Amino acid sequence: MILTWLILFPIAGAVAVALVPRERRDLIRALGLAASLVALAVAAWLFAVFQPGLAGMQFEERVPWVPGLGITYHLGVDGISILLVGLTAVLFPVSLLASWDSIQERVKEFNVLMLLLEAAILGTFLALDLILFYVFWEAVLVPMYFLIGLWGGERRTYAAVKFILYTMAGSVLMLVAIIVLYLVASPSGGRTFDLLALQQARLEPGLQTWLFLAFALAFAIKVPVWPFHTWLPDAHVEAPTAGSVILAGVLLKMGTYGFLRFALPLFPQASRDFVALASVLAVIGILYGGAVAWAQGDVKRLVAYSSVSHLGFVMLGMFSLTLQGVQGSILQMVNHGVSTGALFLIVGVLYDRTHSRMMEDYGGVAKLMPSFAAIVLLVTLSSAALPGTNGFVGEFLILLGTFRANPVYAAVAAGGVILSAVYLLWMVQRVMHGPVTEKFRHLLPDVNRREVLVFVPLLLLILWMGIYPKPFLSRTEASVQALLAHVQAKTTAFVPQREGPP
Repeated sequence: MILTWLILFPIAGAVAVALVPRERRDLIRALGLAASLVALAVAAWLFAVFQPGLAGMQFEERVPWVPGLGITYHLGVDGISILLVGLTAVLFPVSLLASWDSIQERVKEFNVLMLLLEAAILGTFLALDLILFYVFWEAVLVPMYFLIGLWGGERRTYAAVKFILYTMAGSVLMLVAIIVLYLVASPSGGRTFDLLALQQARLEPGLQTWLFLAFALAFAIKVPVWPFHTWLPDAHVEAPTAGSVILAGVLLKMGTYGFLRFALPLFPQASRDFVALASVLAVIGILYGGAVAWAQGDVKRLVAYSSVSHLGFVMLGMFSLTLQGVQGSILQMVNHGVSTGALFLIVGVLYDRTHSRMMEDYGGVAKLMPSFAAIVLLVTLSSAALPGTNGFVGEFLILLGTFRANPVYAAVAAGGVILSAVYLLWMVQRVMHGPVTEKFRHLLPDVNRREVLVFVPLLLLILWMGIYPKPFLSRTEASVQALLAHVQAKTTAFVPQREGPP
């Protein structure tokens, strides 16, 4: 029941917050933070007791939900999902603490929505029944829509509507594919929506292609893969700081996780058939995202486009179908959540003080905020994949695995590493150095204790994963090997056998 409790703690916190009188804002914030910290404690315990050498699901929970239709309440965690569960549990208390002073209107509603969003995201990463997964997947949209629409910027309504229309369009096709899969795939024991049972079903390559495309579209929009990325910059720019952190940190990972958890194991032949297309789109996303980020004057929009580039690396490593590439892809999901989440928090610190996101308005911030400048430097170098930081380990493994599969893709994608260093260091130079902007001179006090506390866990993760990534890689290895073996075995099963001589 530990996984159920992990989901229920944020929900219970949301209920408790809802019962507190609206005027008691500090109590509301404290309850919201406490609920997310309890979930973090449970996730930390799961990470500590997780057995790295096991390829199968651990801590499984299975209860009949709608037995007549083969729908079960089935939860489990393995090496593919354990790191994402931990990332989610870390980023929510960080985001709530970061919003302690910046959110002054509808404080109760904000905390309730954040906690419900956490529960839905955790459920998405833990669900092993396709209908249960779809329920959690769609449930994520509602609180995020309101977070953008109520606490966002001037164009918040446009950004919120665009976000929900894009993601729902892909989700509807995925639901159709789930129903078709349920009707066509009949493993022993009758029809079911159970993922582990459906992975053993034998589907013809032609049907796999159509079902894979339906799932892949939903996941590609969520990632987002180029050219389905246009909703992302608008959503990031208009969202409040906490919304941007969660959106970049974990919501986008729902798409990449979906490919690993569902698309590849359910449709192995189609996955192999689309390796070239997925890899080309990933490389385009890497270079396009980096180039467009370099052209931005808005710091938040720059960080948003950097996500398109960094998640292109995740997709490239995943579709290399090599152990190093897929492990690097999973690690890079966490790296991106930590580093880019920290970048959005950095933008939030500046915006809370000056109400400006334009680089041209800044200059000499390092002279006024030396402690903040040190934080910015470490986070920036992490995002640029400097050796010794988390970003280097993930991108190195991805390029190594991709080189083994296709050296051309790896060579071209390496240009994205250079681009990331260019636009990130260019941003640091314009904002942090040079002459001090006079109009902001008295608006930029250095970071306070609360803000330091917000950054500390992310900075520790940057260094831990960069210097000693073994605890993270060891937990993913067995599950990745099992996934690749499954894809290989299912693909080989459809290879026509040569007949012997007459």
